[in-house]
Amino acid sequence: MGEFLQRELLHLGDNVLTLGHVLSAIVVLLVARLISFLFVQGFHRYARRRKLDKGREYAFVTLFKYFLYTISIFLAIQALGISLNVIWAGTAALFVGLGFGLQQIFRDMVSGLILLIERTVEVNDVVIVDGIIGSVVRIGLRTSEVETRDKEVIIIPNAKLVSENVVNWSHNKMCTRFQVDVIVGFHADVDEVERILLEVAAGHPAVTREPAPRVAFQAFGEHHFIFKLHYFTHEFLANEFVMSDLRFRIVRSFREQGIEIPFPQRDVHLHGSVPTPAHD
Repeated sequence: MGEFLQRELLHLGDNVLTLGHVLSAIVVLLVARLISFLFVQGFHRYARRRKLDKGREYAFVTLFKYFLYTISIFLAIQALGISLNVIWAGTAALFVGLGFGLQQIFRDMVSGLILLIERTVEVNDVVIVDGIIGSVVRIGLRTSEVETRDKEVIIIPNAKLVSENVVNWSHNKMCTRFQVDVIVGFHADVDEVERILLEVAAGHPAVTREPAPRVAFQAFGEHHFIFKLHYFTHEFLANEFVMSDLRFRIVRSFREQGIEIPFPQRDVHLHGSVPTPAHD
């Protein structure tokens, strides 16, 4: 058995690669895979008992995997009989060479680690990136995936999430305020308008009771009053339908109470044409 494991497979300079080395490296990787599986399963059960949020759970598991597999790869290389000093020297030279041509890739990878450690953006967070609203479904080492309201998945470099302005509606774990603009005619009772708007908002299941909705008298228009209904909700992705429901209810309530929603009007004055003098 010993002679079988010592069978030479390849010569790498002064190093000799044997079947035993290969089997040892495979065992190291399999053990790392087993440890990863057992840890992830155990941590998922722990997270459910402690009711940890999905973003924190995902970040911790991902960082553990990166650490475990990095260590296991170096141990596997050492098991192959290759000196790690050679690897470190070659890696340093390689990083210097790659640093000039692959700066953006390394920047994205470092940004990925920052995201997983700082957790400014986490899995299941609802964010706005470049005007696009979506939910974060995965944070990788180099890129992250954001699923839009239309179920389209956008691949975003991690550096964009770290170095640019990103609106994260879920970061403070609280509700967010939105607005619906409303216009009424000059003859409308403004107190009645405020009452109806607050009643409509309070009656919607997606609108929070605390903070409570409020109505702001926004401005005097050319032929109308302008109001703004402020409300808070946790329905970030579905908020466009919350707004739509509120508008439907407002229109019905206004019609029931005889409140006019004005439409744009323009006065057109026609002048008679000047008669053309007759020619002899």
